[in-house]
Amino acid sequence: MPVARTVTPDGDVILLVSGESAAARAAAHAQDDDLTAVIEITDVAPVSVPHRIRGRAWLAGWLTPVRGDDRAVCAALLAERHPVGELLGLGESLDAPCTGRPAWMMLRLEVGEITVDDLWGAEQVDPDDLAAAEPDPVSPHEAELLQHLHSSHGDRLGELCGLLGDRGERGMTAVPLALDRVGLRLRCTGGAAGGSFDARFDFPEPVADICGLRRAMRTLFSAAAH
Repeated sequence: MPVARTVTPDGDVILLVSGESAAARAAAHAQDDDLTAVIEITDVAPVSVPHRIRGRAWLAGWLTPVRGDDRAVCAALLAERHPVGELLGLGESLDAPCTGRPAWMMLRLEVGEITVDDLWGAEQVDPDDLAAAEPDPVSPHEAELLQHLHSSHGDRLGELCGLLGDRGERGMTAVPLALDRVGLRLRCTGGAAGGSFDARFDFPEPVADICGLRRAMRTLFSAAAH
């Protein structure tokens, strides 16, 4: 398992792994571009609810060590996005002379194929689309925000089910499953029809930051209250 990962502007995935890991050993002895690898990413909801897996993704490509001048660039990118713990000294640990295997190794996955399987089904994603994608501004805060909504605003989330017409009704139990710049996803249970279902509540427009998210959430709750 990588200690950290990030994506370069070109769409390559940079992985920080232990120098003793199987991936590091294989990449160190492979010729350029002859080691194929697949990264499997499982997206799990940060709240306690049955069927917590929200989706999976598989990124397949060619794995090589990060070498030369790229090492400093990739180390800075990792440290910027993961500024905690061992990563604070990453540059020194990578560049310090050593007699054995390095403590850390940075690997580059040049992505050739992407598959995503989520609520909307399974489909292929063009690697160029990954390179062009912008990080969602809500993503770094999503887990904390969903847990806060679940623990402190369950009654207001239940009111949102009243906006679903025949599918829902006010006062249902609603658990927040996902939050991003375009909307909120809930799992609703307890209606007259029984069972459970997932519902998506889109914001009036994509949010750019946490202040915009607060306004969007207030708009949703206000609509449900009326």
